Amino acid sequence: MKWLIGIVVLLVIAGFMLFETDMPAAEVDARYSNAASQFLELGDNGRVHFRDQGNANGQPVVLIHGSNASLHTWEPWVGLLGDSYRVVSVDLPGHGLTGRTPADDYSTATFVTVVKALTEHLGLEKFVLGGNSMGGGVTWRYTLAHPDDVSAMILVDASGLPAWRDTAVQTADDEEREAPLAFSLLRKPWFQGIARYIDPHFLVAQGLKASHFDPEFVDDELIARYYDLSMREGTRDATLKRFSSWRGGDQPSWDLADLDHPTLVLWGEYDAVIPANVGEQFLEALPNAELIIYPDVGHIPMEEVPAQSATDVRAFLNKNGY
Repeated sequence: MKWLIGIVVLLVIAGFMLFETDMPAAEVDARYSNAASQFLELGDNGRVHFRDQGNANGQPVVLIHGSNASLHTWEPWVGLLGDSYRVVSVDLPGHGLTGRTPADDYSTATFVTVVKALTEHLGLEKFVLGGNSMGGGVTWRYTLAHPDDVSAMILVDASGLPAWRDTAVQTADDEEREAPLAFSLLRKPWFQGIARYIDPHFLVAQGLKASHFDPEFVDDELIARYYDLSMREGTRDATLKRFSSWRGGDQPSWDLADLDHPTLVLWGEYDAVIPANVGEQFLEALPNAELIIYPDVGHIPMEEVPAQSATDVRAFLNKNGY
């Protein structure tokens, strides 16, 4: 009995140590907004945070972040491409300073709807559309739904067709690299039951180090940004809703051969989240695509090798007349 009581006491103490409350939205917003931050009221789809930066007269380039990220991931490209291009970035519902929405709908279909509403609000009739990871998946789905809106696509370590998950192959070196724990844990019912209450700092730090080839690149400032945005009031609830609603097998069939838009596919060779051979599958499936694979780079090239990736984007856009 004493042993059992001791275990219970230890569990209670551990619970208190791991428990962490949300950060007030106003506090996080003040910390991570800037003079370029704007907000678009979309009713049930929330107050959407976006930035419209760079050359106001340049070719518009709309950029969409990945899962558990934010528009801040594109800021290196804004600085490197903004002299020539109008760079629009957005926090999707459940992310960044958009956060939890009244509809509590974080499906890809809703993300496409939000991007459509934003581009219409900005009066963008034709634009280059790009995205990283989940945002790359939103990019090609948006283009299938609204092909006349998009002049070209940029897919950065993008999520692909659901069927490709079974054929995704890690390199031998990548098999030794740890994938982000949070992505697998958040799909497990037992973890969903406690994730709303625990401090995710370890998972945030581990996920960032797993997503970048060089763990030394992940400094305290980067971890703090991802952590604070994940702890913004309501965001943990939104994240749990999104992962618990995810279904792997009931998506409609998409034919990427319908997308003849010029497409630049960028990939980190050592992507521990979405293996580089998925980039090769995009190259085969898309009729007008080119692929660049970066050695010694992970899942987020625009953060890890911003200068090289931005140079490649500029060359691609120039070649296609943008």
